Amino acid sequence: MNATERTPADLLSSALAADPARPLVTFYDDATGERVELSVATFANWVAKTANYLQGDLAAAPGDRLALLLPAHWQTAVWLLACSAVGVVAEVGGDPAGADLVVAGPDGLDAARACSGERVALALRPLGGRFPQPPAGFADYAVEVPGQGDRFAPFAPVDPGEVALVVGGEELTGAGITARALADGDAAGMPGRRGCCRRCRTTAGRACRTGCTRRWRPAARWCSAGTTTGWAPGPRRTGRPARRSRSGRRRRCPDGRSPVRRSKGVRDGPFAHLGP
Repeated sequence: MNATERTPADLLSSALAADPARPLVTFYDDATGERVELSVATFANWVAKTANYLQGDLAAAPGDRLALLLPAHWQTAVWLLACSAVGVVAEVGGDPAGADLVVAGPDGLDAARACSGERVALALRPLGGRFPQPPAGFADYAVEVPGQGDRFAPFAPVDPGEVALVVGGEELTGAGITARALADGDAAGMPGRRGCCRRCRTTAGRACRTGCTRRWRPAARWCSAGTTTGWAPGPRRTGRPARRSRSGRRRRCPDGRSPVRRSKGVRDGPFAHLGP
């Protein structure tokens, strides 16, 4: 975890900066047959709009309590990240009577009426559809959010040491959630966020480790820092200039900053795992 990754919202920002087109969330609903796949950019856009709605229209401030009465759903993940961005404490399955505002799905509307603050209802229909008839006393999330801004900036800085999430009575800080998420990712063998290039970070961890970490020095220094001097020095080679294509141009990564493919006959190198 680096100095800028202190909350779950910071992790999302890092993922957006690294590769916005990478698939991030895939949701399946066995009851309706719905399947939704969201890229980092699309998911971050939903989070930004929801955070703007939460901070602006709902007037939520850091430290406020939000009772989250939603099932396992991709929109639930959106709300959790939006709460992290604003600094609102998300209480999963919390008591609406003691919360400052409540967000509920179709099955939680009756319980949510106990909240004296703002109440938001989610239809949880495919493609984020709205209610055919908005429930009385609730704002329809699918109606209110699309018009919100695509970028979010908090009115007040979020303290990563404050409580950010309450699950089953356990209170978790933003920094604690972030550290646990990174540790779980490492334990599961997920690809490193500081791999050799964008493609390495989006493919299997095996490809990145075999093609870069084990045979070559970590190449983030020359791949993501903007250097285009060619192959990185490694244990098997001392470095050589970047090969050129038949047109005479340097071959580069998808980010346009370093060589991307090996020429025919080149059997090793930091991009050997990308294929000919």
